[in-house]
Amino acid sequence: MPPPAEITVDHLAAVDLRVGTIVAVEPFPEARRPAWKLTVDLGPELGARRSSAQITHYPADDLLGRQVVVVANLPPRQVGPVRSEVLVLGALDPRHGVVLLRPDAPVEDGSRIA
Repeated sequence: MPPPAEITVDHLAAVDLRVGTIVAVEPFPEARRPAWKLTVDLGPELGARRSSAQITHYPADDLLGRQVVVVANLPPRQVGPVRSEVLVLGALDPRHGVVLLRPDAPVEDGSRIA
């Protein structure tokens, strides 16, 4: 696969990366591929946002209360019956699938990624 095209700092600055806490995890049986319905608390400024994520290799109990990094300014996307409002980020690993990104120490929900 060729390397991605270069972008400018302005392009990167347009992406609103935030930290949020997963406050609800629900089954998503309607999904084409196994997935969870997530609710992520992004703090008082942005509130709670919904997402669907194909990360069922994480048990629901391991996700609940976990801080994650999300893209907060993508337009909502309809995924079956779920209106996905944020994109939860993870690293693609051939051994483990998607490995969620998170801060290495607790931070306030809604904190920007710099």
